[in-house]
Amino acid sequence: MDNLVTANIRQRPVRAMVSAAGVALGVCLVMLFTGLSRGMSNDLQRRSSNIRSEIIFTRAGSTDLTSSTANLSVKYADELLKIEGVESAVPSIRYVSQGGRGFGFEQVEGVDWEPFARMNDMRLVKGRPPQGLNEVVVDETKARNNSLKVGDTLKLFGNQDYSVSGIYTPEAGPRVKMSLAAMQDALEAPGKCSWIYVKLRKPDEEVAVARRLDETLPGNKIQLTRDVFTNVEKSIPYLGVFLRTLVVLAAIVSTLVVMLAMYTTITERTREIGILKALGASRGYIVGAIEKEAVFISVLGLVAGFAASFVAGYLIERSYGLPFEYSWRWALTATLIGLGGGILGALYPALRAANLDPVNALSYE
Repeated sequence: MDNLVTANIRQRPVRAMVSAAGVALGVCLVMLFTGLSRGMSNDLQRRSSNIRSEIIFTRAGSTDLTSSTANLSVKYADELLKIEGVESAVPSIRYVSQGGRGFGFEQVEGVDWEPFARMNDMRLVKGRPPQGLNEVVVDETKARNNSLKVGDTLKLFGNQDYSVSGIYTPEAGPRVKMSLAAMQDALEAPGKCSWIYVKLRKPDEEVAVARRLDETLPGNKIQLTRDVFTNVEKSIPYLGVFLRTLVVLAAIVSTLVVMLAMYTTITERTREIGILKALGASRGYIVGAIEKEAVFISVLGLVAGFAASFVAGYLIERSYGLPFEYSWRWALTATLIGLGGGILGALYPALRAANLDPVNALSYE
C-alpha cells in the first residue's frame, strides 16, 4: 500500500503540492496570528510589570490599554502628595496610534521624564531627556529594532515628525516617551492626563493607602498597579474570539482543499479503482490507501507550514520589531487541524471510491 500511495503522489506532483499548500496555509494562519498576539501581549505585560508605582489613580475608562483618554486633571498629583504614605505622584498620558511603518500599532506615553525615571529606576544610556514639543526618547529595544539613534526622526500621530533626543533602559511601559506637555499639546488636552502613578513610602501598605486615597478623593478610580497590568491579553477586546474563529477557518480551509484534491483524484482513478476491486481489493483497503495518501500530503503541508511560519515570523520581527512567541499548545492545535482536516477531507472521496461498482468503474471513460 505504501508503494501505491507514493506512486500516486509522484504521478500527480502538482496536485499533491497544491493540497499540501492548503494545509500549510491553515498552519501558517494559526501559528502566525497566535504567535503575534501572544508575543505582543506578553511583551506589553513584561514592560508594564517594570512600572514601580503601587497605585494608579485615574477615572473610569482611562486605564483601557486600547484607548486614549485624557480626562483627569494633573492638579490631583499635588493633592495625592498631601496624603499620608504617598512618596511621589507622576501624571501620564498613554496614546495608541498606528505604527510608524503602517503596520500594527504604536503606544506613546507622555510623562515628565525626571520624576518618572526616578520612580522606576530608569536611566538614559545615550542623549538627553525630551525637552521640546517635538522630542521623544525610546528604549534600547525600540532603537535596535528600528535602527534609531540620537538625532533621528520618528513619525508619530500619523505623519508628525519627532526627533529622538535619547535612548533609555530598562524598558517600562510604552517604548516611546515624550514630555507630558508635548503630549497635552498633541492631543489638545492642556492640564489633563490619563492617570497618575502613585509611589508609596512603604509598598506593603498599598491596600491601606488605596483606601485612604478613596476616602480623601472620592469619585475617582483607585487601582493597584499589579491588578491593572496582570493580564494584558484580557484587555484587548474579543481577542480570544478572534483566535478561535481563526482556528475554525484554518480547519475549514485545510479540510476543503484536501477534499477537493482527493475527490478529483478519485474521479481520475475510477478505472484504476475498478481494477483493484476486480482483483479482490476490499473496501477497507481502498479507504486505507486514500486516507494514507491524504495523511502523507497533510504531513508535507504541516512541515511546510511550520517552516514558513517560523521564517515569516523571523522576517517580520526583524523588519517591524513585532515580537513572536510560539507555544506548544497552539503548535499542537495546528498539527491537529492539518491532520484532522486531511483525514476528514479525504473521508468522503474514500468512501465514494470504496462503494464504486467494479463493472461501472472499468467501463468509465
